[in-house]
Formats: sequence, C-alpha cells, structure tokens
Amino acid sequence: MGSFTKKLVSFFERREKAGSSKGSAFSPRTGQLGSFVTGSYEALCVATVYRCVTLLCTNIAALPLRYLVRGRDGVYSEDVKSRLHYLLTVQPNQDYSAFDFWSHAVFQILMYGNAYIYPRWSRMDVGEIDEFVLLTRGTVSYDSVNATYTVLDSENGVKGVFAENEIIHLKNLSLDGKHGLSVIGFARQTLDIASTGDKETFNRFAYGGNVRGIVSNDTSVRGFGEYQDSELQKTAENLDYRFQSGEKIVSLPGQAQFNQLSLSSVDMEFLNTRKFTVRDICRFFGVPPTFVFDDTSLNYKSAEMANVAFLSQTLNPILIKIENELHRKLIAPSRCCKYRFQFDRRSLYASDLSSRADYQNKTISSGIYTINDWRKYENLPEVEGGDEPLVSANLKSLGSLLAESPASEGQGAEAPEAENKPIEPEIEDDEKGQDKDTEA
Repeated sequence: MGSFTKKLVSFFERREKAGSSKGSAFSPRTGQLGSFVTGSYEALCVATVYRCVTLLCTNIAALPLRYLVRGRDGVYSEDVKSRLHYLLTVQPNQDYSAFDFWSHAVFQILMYGNAYIYPRWSRMDVGEIDEFVLLTRGTVSYDSVNATYTVLDSENGVKGVFAENEIIHLKNLSLDGKHGLSVIGFARQTLDIASTGDKETFNRFAYGGNVRGIVSNDTSVRGFGEYQDSELQKTAENLDYRFQSGEKIVSLPGQAQFNQLSLSSVDMEFLNTRKFTVRDICRFFGVPPTFVFDDTSLNYKSAEMANVAFLSQTLNPILIKIENELHRKLIAPSRCCKYRFQFDRRSLYASDLSSRADYQNKTISSGIYTINDWRKYENLPEVEGGDEPLVSANLKSLGSLLAESPASEGQGAEAPEAENKPIEPEIEDDEKGQDKDTEA
C-alpha cells in the first residue's frame, strides 16, 4: 500500500470516528446528523425500528425490477434476452441475489442515508454490464464541487475516482440535494427515549422496580451526631445494595426512617410513554402504526386506508427514485425514450387474493387487460378467444356490440306497428263447421 493510499485510508478513518460520536456535526460522506448509532446496529435493537426497516426493505426487494424496451407499436415490453434482465431480476453479482441486493441497498438508504452502486462494464462486450457492485459503507466520498466519487472499496475490488454518471447514487432525504441523510440521525432523540424505556423495563423486571429514597433519623440513633453524615451514607449504601440484590423487606438501625421518592409505573405513565415512542418512530419511517402491530384503534376501514397510504406515500416514492436513478445513469440521453426501468407494482397484491381478484376483474371488464394477459401473468395457458378485449356490458366483445347495434335499432322501429295490430282469436276447424251448420 502506497503512502498516498495510507493517508487516504487514515483520512476516511478519522472522518468515520468523527461522525460516530454523539452530537457531532453533519458528515456528508456518512450522511449522519449526530447519529444515534453510526457503524453499529444498536438502533435495530428497538423493535419498532427493526420492524419498519425490514418492512420497507423486504417489500421493495420483493417487487420485480423489469428492463423494458419500446416496440414499434409504442408499447413497452420486457426485454428478457438482455443481460440487464438477468442482473436486475436474478443475480446482480456473485455475492447477492436480486432480493438480497435491493434489500441491502434500501437498508443503506434508510440507516446511512446513501447507497452507492457501481455498474462494472464488460471489457469483452461493449455496452454490456457484467455486474452491479453494492459498495461497502464508508468507502465512498462524494465531491459535490467537482461532481466526482472517490472510492476505496478493497472488499469489492473497486478503487479510483469516478465521474457522476459512473456511480448509481441512491440517497435518502437531502438538505442540499447531493448528500443523503439517515433517518436514524433525525430520530436520534426519539430512539434515545425508546432505548431508555427498554432498559428501564429490563431493570423493573430484573429487580422488581428501582427503589429510590432518603434515609433520615432522630437524635436517638447510635453513632449519629459527630459522625452523622458518614453513618447515614453507610446506611444508604447498605439499603441500596440490599434492594438491588432482590430483598423486599429490610431493617433500619435505630429510629432511622426511609422515605421513598421513586414514582410508580402508573404515576410515570410508563406504558403510554412507550406507546408514544412506537408511533413517533413510525412517523419518521412513514410506516402506519398498524404495520408494526400497534392495533390500538384498528378497524377494517382504517386498515384498508393505511395499506393504500403505505403503498402510495411510502413505497412508491422510493421506487420512483430507484427507477429514475437507474434510467439516468444507465441509459444514454439519446435513447432515453426507448428503454425504461420499472418495478412491477402488481406484485404488491400477490398475497392479498381478494384484492388481486378484484383488480383483475376490473381491468378485464374495462378493456385494459384481456383474459389471456392475466393468464400469462398467472403462468396459465391461453384460452381461445381470450385475446379479445371485453367491456362491462355483460362482458361482450366490442365487435359483437357493434354488430348487434343496427339490428336492435331496426327492431325498435317496427315494434309499435306490431303492438297496434289487432289480434284475432284462433278457431279450430271443428268449431268453424258447427258455425256453418247453425247458419244453414
């Protein structure tokens, strides 16, 4: 390792240590604002944080990311023969599957504020990408003045200075539009409260409550007077040790008195405080409380609206951010309208069979999808006549409705004449013969 490389490594280490201390200033590289946890997973020990992070990471990673190409008819279809199709949907590199890759990328966005992906271009096939490398955290420094990325990732074998369009930069909320900020950095105070509440709960269950109070006496207690302060201190230390050891009933020397000062859980509203931290953390991550099993005021309507809000307000902005960055860095400006990256959002309803069936029925009845379109998506064989679009008029085809419309108008014009025509009663032959005989 050369002297320049050693200096660069030591520079990164100093920056890392500076960003990891509490109350430190904003670090553009790490994306931290006095982070509650930098370089560790202590924040994930809070149950609500763990649930919110895993919920966002796994839901986004479960959506197939498709590489689309526009045909002559102007319709985009998935290019399954392209190398990008395999990299985006199966295996971006040798170390990650597509699910793990995008899950960890979203994890870095939320926890560290920035995720850097290096597309390693092929030396043999011009214009083809061999793999996507998710760079290790702390190995990338972004120079916003020169618009360059300095990378020193020995684990993935990526080193050098790269231009803006050579690194895929996925960032969280940014104050300057160039450096992402971690959600944990903003939620540091709330996480401190939640972590303190967890520790206090542990102490309460471990020792039956942390007893605090004042030891006092009258003048009849032996040893008090000239050595009053020291004797009281010894008595207080003895009581604290015995309470911490688990003793419930203790004795005091002489006439000494113990006045408890600690408040009970009801007085402190301890449980309500813990409920507040759950909802406050959910606000930072944009996750409805029902998704972290906080079912305080849950009903069918609120659960349905929470699901819609989660998809449209939380997941969709992150999906668009990833799609736009891939499009911006991997597609040339002259060909931007021919290719497209898009998550298949229909997979969001993969396990909700009722909503899925209702969505499929509405798209078929409105003519957006055909029966065979959905059968292909469900991996079912096509049926005869399933390629013809249907409308909601008793699910008849457009061709049959146009063919029937002139006939129906003709029948409507002749109908009044048929109704005004008198109806003669039918008389059988035997009855007609009897009438003739009567007349004769």
